[in-house]
Amino acid sequence: MLSILILLPLLGAALIGFYPSHITGKLARIISLVFTAFIFIWTVFLTIQFNPNQVGQQFAESLPWIDAIGLNYNLGIDGLSLPLLILNALLTGISIYSSDESLPRPRFYYSLVLLLSAGVIGAFLAQDLLLFFLFYELELIPLYLLIAIWGGARKGYAATKFLIYTAFSGIVILASFLGMVWLSGADNFALAGLNTNSLPLITQLWLLAGILIGFGIKIPLVPFHTWLPDAHVEASTPISVLLAGVLLKLGTYGLLRFGMNLLPQAWEYLAPSLATWAVISVLFGASCAIAQTDMKKMVAYSSIGHMGYILLAAAASTPLSVLGAIMQMLSHGLISALMFLLVGVVYKKAGSRDLDVLKGLLNPERGMPVIGTLMILGVMASAGIPGMVGFIAEFIIFRGSFEVFPVQTLLSMLGTGLTAVYFLILVNRAFFGRLSAQVINLPRVYWSDRIPGIILAGIILIFGIQPNWLIYLTQPTITSIVNTQNLVNTVSLHQVKNNG
Repeated sequence: MLSILILLPLLGAALIGFYPSHITGKLARIISLVFTAFIFIWTVFLTIQFNPNQVGQQFAESLPWIDAIGLNYNLGIDGLSLPLLILNALLTGISIYSSDESLPRPRFYYSLVLLLSAGVIGAFLAQDLLLFFLFYELELIPLYLLIAIWGGARKGYAATKFLIYTAFSGIVILASFLGMVWLSGADNFALAGLNTNSLPLITQLWLLAGILIGFGIKIPLVPFHTWLPDAHVEASTPISVLLAGVLLKLGTYGLLRFGMNLLPQAWEYLAPSLATWAVISVLFGASCAIAQTDMKKMVAYSSIGHMGYILLAAAASTPLSVLGAIMQMLSHGLISALMFLLVGVVYKKAGSRDLDVLKGLLNPERGMPVIGTLMILGVMASAGIPGMVGFIAEFIIFRGSFEVFPVQTLLSMLGTGLTAVYFLILVNRAFFGRLSAQVINLPRVYWSDRIPGIILAGIILIFGIQPNWLIYLTQPTITSIVNTQNLVNTVSLHQVKNNG
């Protein structure tokens, strides 16, 4: 059942890319949407069949693959990965729908988007360290090409920088994975049979350092963040939606799945430092966002700040804070996708993202009143206004983290206030006042440009009002992970005392 999720985008990419007859850009887009719709429907079907009260992997698949190196084809799904799969299916469909029908080399473009989706799905499903690494690396080349070919003026620089950072990330992660397996004496890379709890603390710390650096680049956390603003600014709008909405979540997912879950003793030892690191990322990202005049770069820096909240929650490692981390992944995916879509519409119609040029876009007669309204809603959600899913995620994180790290939590809460500051600057300068002379004759905004934003805005409101629809899927899994981590740390503490 899970392999179908991986095979569908691969089949769609092969059909579009290698079918011998001529496929126009419009037809390639339609075929991609059809396959993405099947992926979303199948993900919903799995969600209906999923038992949230059952702890552990469900719909598990296991096949021997390359015994010589201990690689097996192990797939599974739980409350940590299922919401992210739903998010990926939704945003991939929106990204394809929002792509320009007249873009060059459409068959190659849509094949790469589907291949990228297959890599992300496989990474979220993989229950084998080496299999996860293969899928993690699979998404690297499609995203590089999507930026390098269909990006902006400095696309070559941004794509190469992304490639170098992410390739180094993969090397460090692979080194940690190899260390976990070899030093623990495991016969293969399967997560189920891996016992890293018996490793000495110093060994766990070295392994966790690799995990933190590798996935810290992907998230990204300060100071590994410099590739992200360049990649976002040069990437096309649909690719920015996928990059911010889905691909950054591979980093936070990796921290929870392979850092906090597999190396709990080292994680607890470094938790105060991780919480401080989170504060630095939150405040640095927000401060940089305030200084931007490019709307897209401002949204990009906001992602750095909001990813810091997830690290804070993971450092606290309470059931409530980790639940908030999952909610923040979903919340940020939806909100950042909405913001990038709206900025893309503004750039497409006005020809600029510069806040020194844009003004009065909320004008009901000649401006973009619907786009402006959606932008205000997105700003409210990102700033954590009650009634939006962003408020739910941040409130749960702060409530769950305060009891463990009160000072770091209070400092991180400043990031929420700064978010309101820089996004209000964006809205005030670009959408209020009289239309500036440079953009007074705007082209018409069609409903096809508005529909993706309306869909995302509706979801943000729905889950802001009724968050239990998301929480019930993840809460048992998160509680089990945190309780297991606490049990391991308690046993280790007793062993240290007894040895003493």
